[in-house]
Amino acid sequence: MNYQQAQAYLDSLQFHKIKLGLDSMRSFLARVGRPELGLKIVHVAGTNGKGSVCATLLAILGEGGYRVGLYTSPHLSSVRERFRINDQYIGEDDFARLATRVQEVLGEDLITYFEFTTALALLWFAESDLDLVILETGLGGRLDATNVVEPLVTVITNVSMDHEAWLGTTLAAVAGEKAGIIKPGVPVISGVADDDSRRVVARVSLERQAPLFLLGREFETSVAPDGSWRWQGEKGALAGLCLEDLRCGMRGSYQVENAALALAVLPLLESAGIQVEPKLVRQGLATVHWPGRLEYVCLGRQERQVVVDGEEQDDCVRYLLDGAHNPAGVESLVSTLRDEYSFRRLIVVWGAMSDKDSAKTLPAIGVLARHLILTRPQGERSAEPEQLMEQLPQELRIRCELIRDVAMALARAEELATTTEDLIVVAGSLYLVGAVRRSLLGELVEEG
Repeated sequence: MNYQQAQAYLDSLQFHKIKLGLDSMRSFLARVGRPELGLKIVHVAGTNGKGSVCATLLAILGEGGYRVGLYTSPHLSSVRERFRINDQYIGEDDFARLATRVQEVLGEDLITYFEFTTALALLWFAESDLDLVILETGLGGRLDATNVVEPLVTVITNVSMDHEAWLGTTLAAVAGEKAGIIKPGVPVISGVADDDSRRVVARVSLERQAPLFLLGREFETSVAPDGSWRWQGEKGALAGLCLEDLRCGMRGSYQVENAALALAVLPLLESAGIQVEPKLVRQGLATVHWPGRLEYVCLGRQERQVVVDGEEQDDCVRYLLDGAHNPAGVESLVSTLRDEYSFRRLIVVWGAMSDKDSAKTLPAIGVLARHLILTRPQGERSAEPEQLMEQLPQELRIRCELIRDVAMALARAEELATTTEDLIVVAGSLYLVGAVRRSLLGELVEEG
């Protein structure tokens, strides 16, 4: 297969289909000689923040001179975004070659889109002479396709409600699924906050004799008035360790917690010969960028020149792109808007998947908005704007416009944002953010 054929084949595997279980992955890996066994891996699960943890680790370890593979999902625009070695995405030729190999090994066996990309990632990393691999789970953990590996360190970020149909209807149930990636004897770094989730993670860690390092217990953070912050190890293998004068390249005060989890991983990698000196840790942390997550874009109205995460220009439109789609994510977005941004009018462009309960998310940001534009990202699971409006209280419906086409929705948002004091927020789905980002900035991954 060439690259275009590989893409078409992958798309035929039903992009949005969810199938939890490890049998397909285990069978495939056995047929290709268990390539994952030769990899040093950090395995990351959680509801929100896991991508930020992965990106932070990648930036810091890259700054330290290590060759690091990263596998994340979903992508914003191109499937190649899911596969990186340091700052380089997988090339089209490598993608096509490995996709062909996966297809040939599978034969008539059918697997999901995510299982296919996971298999491809492990094959690519196994042949690439890496110092470390960072694997992000797709959904849950216990039955996620990535949960076939034996990592050096396990990370579980904060847990909140999402994907209830597959993960359960209580925080304890969701935490149990995330904790399913904990392996016997493998240290666990966790940022779970509520008591029920903590108890679950602690119980599973104890059962599997996996040392547990909790944010707020074994390590903690403190933020100075100037915005810099301090990471302090308190107990166990982290006791006495300290990093000061830290600054995170990602926006949002909550990113300190995500970065803290990444920093807690570093001492636990030293036994594998991976060490990064404090100066390089600070440098790497300051450079972290995670596209589509609180990504601030200024777009010139006339020449359409773009500045990402920079200062406003004269006569520009201000955008904030964020993939917030569940209650915890939207809560973080709203908090960041209130604490870190000034605006005269807030215009929200929102699109979501039909299996998401926008009644629990959209009103939270809707109360800040002068205008709500409800649209529909591409994909069979996308909710119709009319469906979204039905989930709003009456007092918010009067602020709504229904514009199904995303490009037309953006044009209307820019029409409403008449001054540089206005701010357009695009949220509700990473698929919507991906489409908007592509329209504003072009493709994240270059062809070739």
